Amino acid sequence: MSTKYQICVSGSAKGQTVEQGKELASAIGKSLAKAGHSLLTGATSGLPEYAALAYKKAGGAASLGISPAATKVEHVLKYRLPTGCFDLILYTGLHYVGRDALLINSADAVISIGGRLGTLHEFTIAMETHTPIAFLEGAGGISDEIIKLVDTLPNIDPEFVIFEKDPDILVGKLIKLLDKLHKPYHKIYE
Repeated sequence: MSTKYQICVSGSAKGQTVEQGKELASAIGKSLAKAGHSLLTGATSGLPEYAALAYKKAGGAASLGISPAATKVEHVLKYRLPTGCFDLILYTGLHYVGRDALLINSADAVISIGGRLGTLHEFTIAMETHTPIAFLEGAGGISDEIIKLVDTLPNIDPEFVIFEKDPDILVGKLIKLLDKLHKPYHKIYE
């Protein structure tokens, strides 16, 4: 089955926002599967894992985890990350900082839920690379603070940042933006 866009789901691996956001992450995974898009995550636990599990359960066509680890053994034993919720895992050996850059640059767009320092890092990469990013509100964390940054930092293009409380509406807005950005290349994305 072919998919249209590669959408990264990022967010907290642990902490309070995981409890607050697990149903939101599951709803995003399901929404992406229903809409026919590929799912990318940082191959981590917490909210990205909830999204990946729901994506697979909803019949999603292709999920890829991009791991900070160099091998499956390191992924499981050193980083203590999941493996069962992905169709494929790319073991990068880039640790978290390098993995984040590869993850965001491999995605057509990003959906962030809750989050901590890693989510802030992924946001800055998305802004530097002009990758659209959407924040699903309601899980707390750094996502609540990023809305203030959009108004504060002069080099952020607000067109590339979406805030929304409803998972299906958020996916719809993000896809509409991607369709607009890629209109000259629509045949490539069919």
